[in-house]
Amino acid sequence: MSVSTESSPAPAVVNGTAPAATRGRFGPGWLAAVLVFGLLIGLAAGLLGPRLRTPGDDSVEAGFLRDMSNHHAQAVEMSMIAHANSTTPQIVTLAADIALTQHGQIGTMQAWLRDWNLSPSRSEPAMAWMPGSEGSVQNGLMPGMATPEQMAALRKATGKDLDIQFLTLMRAHHLGGIHMAQEILELSKNEDVKWLAQAMVSGQQGEINLIDTLLKQAQG
Repeated sequence: MSVSTESSPAPAVVNGTAPAATRGRFGPGWLAAVLVFGLLIGLAAGLLGPRLRTPGDDSVEAGFLRDMSNHHAQAVEMSMIAHANSTTPQIVTLAADIALTQHGQIGTMQAWLRDWNLSPSRSEPAMAWMPGSEGSVQNGLMPGMATPEQMAALRKATGKDLDIQFLTLMRAHHLGGIHMAQEILELSKNEDVKWLAQAMVSGQQGEINLIDTLLKQAQG
């Protein structure tokens, strides 16, 4: 399946906010507090979803939500590292946007699973819900996920090296997430799940365009 990653000019604003260079840096405590708020909003949104014809434990929807929750969790962790340690305002802003968006989506996905009376944890191997997924999981990692060694290096990185590592890892992470979301769009008939998956595809494709621009600046 092809994924569009063509770069486009960097937007003057990020998610409707003022340019990053004009914004003050928020501390880790602020972002953590907003993440908790976003998780609560996600849970509330999920609990308001329809209860009719809920997917079963072995459904593609349940498998996708469980796997994507874990996939998102690593993106949030990477973003928190970049937000706390980068000195580049645009990257600090991008990291906050990714962390807030994906943390809220985790809340929605976990709420749907509980609303369907399903465990939020999977009992089957990762990606078992996706037909023909053999080879998609490498060393227990879903598509695009960073290895433990890459995560350790990111935590130690500083300056330009931190920026380049974060952007490179997040770009690959987004491509893997988009692949998973596009698959569930084809497999699922659940309108709520398809709506969320489409939001993931659109949002992460847009962020890849910005990441490409920021990578060129960092590498230059």
